[in-house]
Amino acid sequence: MAPQRDAGADAEAELPEYAGHYRLEARLGSGGMGVVHLARSTSGMRVAVKVVHATYARDPEFRGRFRQEVAAARRVSGAFTAPVVDADPEAGRPWMATLFIPGPTLSEQVKRNGPMDEPQLRRLMAGLAEALRDIHRVGVVHRDLKPSNVLLAEDGPKVIDFGISRPKDSELRTETGKLIGTPPFMAPEQFRRPREVGPAADVFALGSLLVHAATGRGPFDSDSPYVVAYQVVHDEPDLTAVPPSLAPLVLRCLAKEPGDRPTPDELMRQLRSVAAAYDTQVFIPAQRTPPEDVHRAEGPPEDSPGDSPGNPSAGGHRAGNPPGDGHRAGDPPGDGHRAGDPPGDGHRAEDPSSAVRVRRPRGRPGRRAALVAGALCLAVTGSLALVQVLGGDSEEARRTAAVRSPADGFGTWEAAPGAEADAGTPQCAYGARKLLCARPGLVFALDPADGSTLWRHETAKGTRSEPPALAGGLVQPSLDRIGALEGLDPETGARVWREDSFRYDGVRSVGGMLLLTRSDGTVTGVDASSGESVWSHPVAGQAAAPYFTSFTGQPRPSAYATAQVGDGSRTKVTAVDPATGNVRWHKELAGVLTPVGAAGGSVYFVAEGKVYGDAEAVVRYTPDTGAVRRTVLPLPVPQAQAGVHGDTVYLIGAGGSLVAVDMAAGKEAWRLETGVSQGSVPVADDRHVYVTAPDGRLLGVDAREGRLLGQTRPRLGPESDRVPATLPVPVLAGGHVYAGAPDGTVFGVAGRDPAAW
Repeated sequence: MAPQRDAGADAEAELPEYAGHYRLEARLGSGGMGVVHLARSTSGMRVAVKVVHATYARDPEFRGRFRQEVAAARRVSGAFTAPVVDADPEAGRPWMATLFIPGPTLSEQVKRNGPMDEPQLRRLMAGLAEALRDIHRVGVVHRDLKPSNVLLAEDGPKVIDFGISRPKDSELRTETGKLIGTPPFMAPEQFRRPREVGPAADVFALGSLLVHAATGRGPFDSDSPYVVAYQVVHDEPDLTAVPPSLAPLVLRCLAKEPGDRPTPDELMRQLRSVAAAYDTQVFIPAQRTPPEDVHRAEGPPEDSPGDSPGNPSAGGHRAGNPPGDGHRAGDPPGDGHRAGDPPGDGHRAEDPSSAVRVRRPRGRPGRRAALVAGALCLAVTGSLALVQVLGGDSEEARRTAAVRSPADGFGTWEAAPGAEADAGTPQCAYGARKLLCARPGLVFALDPADGSTLWRHETAKGTRSEPPALAGGLVQPSLDRIGALEGLDPETGARVWREDSFRYDGVRSVGGMLLLTRSDGTVTGVDASSGESVWSHPVAGQAAAPYFTSFTGQPRPSAYATAQVGDGSRTKVTAVDPATGNVRWHKELAGVLTPVGAAGGSVYFVAEGKVYGDAEAVVRYTPDTGAVRRTVLPLPVPQAQAGVHGDTVYLIGAGGSLVAVDMAAGKEAWRLETGVSQGSVPVADDRHVYVTAPDGRLLGVDAREGRLLGQTRPRLGPESDRVPATLPVPVLAGGHVYAGAPDGTVFGVAGRDPAAW
């Protein structure tokens, strides 16, 4: 084909037909640094090739910057960027080839379709927070995050164009007096002290980008880049039309001082508590114009850079984005509470005065012990029962009839806690001889024997379907939102205490305590039986607000917090006594680790590989002896979920690979391809491993041999194309397995014989 003529910064001779061995087929875009082409390798693979302008190719300083771009792009290539395929920074016309990813830029998407809705914004923010964590983890600061540098691919947003990014260890530095970036998306420090720009500048840009996606404009808007620069440094952002649930988080991103902005990790934690049961359905944009239609009637591309807790055994660019070297400040700008009182507390009529706090009487240890003690002993056989859907407002209508098998006194059952079509997927836990479940706006208790509803307690509509916890002898339903905390009587669902005054960004139930964390790093320990604050202080050794993980079945319950240290290649683990907030032990371990379970005096971790979320190894640490055992997996497990039983760690990855790792033997015991698109945290006993799938199926697998023994039928809701934000973790109790499903039901089956499901 005839080579394409450049429309870049300067008029040039005919562009080459090849870059390396990549044949250039069509121009995708042009910017300050060069032209990006759609190209094909010798094998036919489609790539995007950036070829620099001839003028810059003769500039030694520019060549140094281009080498830096290639190095930065290679360092961060992975799940959230366009991976580098090949490059030659030393060629007569330097070039770089990245994987071609179809999909519009965020700039194009907003121009074509207008502002995004709230669910799309949440997914975008979560994806970009993960991307920034991936970028910053390898020591790179992007410095030019903007709508035209975000590609909306089918599997989530991709951050592209590292033309002005800077590795922290780079010898290249911004020249005095030069402002590099795009003014509407530059942080205040990029104008005031550009030599000191760090990762927090990318978080500021993320906040500006979210405002653009939500409104079609920036938080600082003017036709003059000089006015925009002044507004960025001095004025408050305009967040009009940004969804109220996201506005506080966006405002934190746009803080004037870098230290006041959240880290990408904090953003991801906050997003889990901001929204009510949002789904993780991938944003699938309109596909890019096919290559043969690149030169369409409306003209050439723009030449601008602007445009589990809850169960006893579980641990629970656009490849052708116009390249550019950013903008100097004089260039034209680019692309431009508290929760209310829950309406009820079970079936009891509530006096209006009960909105005030009710204290639990002291001195009732016997009754409390009775509520916590006991084990469910069920001998269940029989076939699946039909469900009677609840309707109406009567007491009888709030109880679910479950058909029992004629063969014995108990039967496999299925129950619906309500008739709402959009009820959401229930998440359950076992405690006080009951199945304690939650879905958005409702907490309820079921009889494990037959699924009948014992009580219901309405919660604020903003709550997500997190499993309730039994702590301090009371049901704790509000473990996922900013607002009031309360404790419920497990026998009746009646409110025992309620506290509205706590301010917190996260909460975790550990032992008999609730640990409340705030963004300033303060942790408050609250007695779960009374709602009384027992202690409040930062956790020693944790610089940022800790995100706690805990596991059931420990003689001395601990709350675990992790933080990356140094260059991000090591993880500091802190074990905290929930009763006092004192640190029990600190340990630095190699790798990026996530705690997944505790058993036999040891804590188990999954170690990430080079791609975020992929499990590369399993680590066991025994605090009493200081022993560390690391078992490397033969193949990584992508986007792994993990649970622990005994000395075996079970992992399931995207695509359905279920893996058993025998830590005693230090090797992978077996691997099974289940065929599910993703799976819940695996839960196991001595004989079986159980996993739920996005379509509501429960899978039973032989724990010794890794054979699929049986599975229940799918239970899809009316919106069958939606994937739950968090898959319900199976609950084991008394030889039974219980799980929630997307159609809003909870079901129980006999765990001893999955083949009979």
